[in-house]
Amino acid sequence: MDLYLTEPVGPFPVAIGAAFGSFTARQDVSPQPLPFVQAGKLRLGAKIKIEAEGEFSTTGTPTLVLGLYIGTVAGAITTVLAESSAITTGSGAAAWPWRLEYRGIITAMGVSGQIVGMGNLELGTSLTAISSVPIPITAALRTVTWDTTIARAVGVCATWGTSSASNTVRTLNHSVLILN
Repeated sequence: MDLYLTEPVGPFPVAIGAAFGSFTARQDVSPQPLPFVQAGKLRLGAKIKIEAEGEFSTTGTPTLVLGLYIGTVAGAITTVLAESSAITTGSGAAAWPWRLEYRGIITAMGVSGQIVGMGNLELGTSLTAISSVPIPITAALRTVTWDTTIARAVGVCATWGTSSASNTVRTLNHSVLILN
């Protein structure tokens, strides 16, 4: 008889993340430490639920891409699980909210394991209003290779379209759950 549980994945961040700005290449914007899914923890049919919330600020109307990734070490983006398209943000945003949610199912195990998943990004269009878009942005991107034989960090990534010290993104909360 199997026992099915929901397991939070640690370690758990003990503070909100730093505000990251002045970059235009995809980078980790997670609070530290990152949760790690240990080798052998996932099984065929296991579900993963990842949530993250944060805020962003801008000058002008730069584009912003937000997403989730897995890596072999904290901060090393090995594989993008899901991310948005480049979304044009509002001008002069000041701590506007964003929220990511992703759910996936493990459909293959081993070095060439696979997860199939999708979710949504809710991105602030003001301090009190949001717009929702699906992640990933195509059906083909829903299937991702996940090597289940090694530990994987799970983090939040972002890419600005314009580099500016005033274009910042911050992750306030980030959690990973393994279901069954």
